[in-house]
Amino acid sequence: MRAALALLALAWAAGFAHAQDIRARQNIDYRLIAPQAVATGDRIEVIDFFWYGCPACNAFQPELEAWIRRKPADVVLRRIPAIFRDAWSPYVRIYYTLERLGEVGRLHLRVYDGYHIDELNMSRPEVMVEWAERNGIDRKRWLDAYKSPEVDAQIERAKALTAAYAIPSTPSLVVEGRYLATWDLAHGDPRVMVAVLEDLLRLARRNRAAR
Repeated sequence: MRAALALLALAWAAGFAHAQDIRARQNIDYRLIAPQAVATGDRIEVIDFFWYGCPACNAFQPELEAWIRRKPADVVLRRIPAIFRDAWSPYVRIYYTLERLGEVGRLHLRVYDGYHIDELNMSRPEVMVEWAERNGIDRKRWLDAYKSPEVDAQIERAKALTAAYAIPSTPSLVVEGRYLATWDLAHGDPRVMVAVLEDLLRLARRNRAAR
């Protein structure tokens, strides 16, 4: 089984068809969801639905970050922390606190490290305020954002968006508000997931050109 998955990953990564061919197969490599509004205007939208406590999300991060560094200019990545149950709310709060403070770029991956490497109980506010201070954020500034009604509202919106986009699990990627790629459909291989993403971008460009 592992050998078969390795061959699959190599086939995707090698691009055994021409660069503009779309190899991803509907209902096998990706699924369609009910169309959602795209917030990125002329550029193609990719949404990363994630959860900081998710081992698969943590495993996917290096490949995703590498893709972000080389992503085409016509593509915008948005992040939405998924929320399937109330126990996930504290982790969604962390993300939107970072976003409110303008610290996502610097500290997003450090949250993963705090959870998966340092094994911090990041659902506890007192743990997070100490983490914030260790990472150079003033205590009051952190708490003001962490407890703000704006972050409360974003948590509720994240819950609604997780349902609206029919997100089944994390990590999931949604392209152009229409195409859903998931970790399970990618057989748990980060390279396959990025290869499917790139195919979905080609599909999105083709559909935009045909309008």
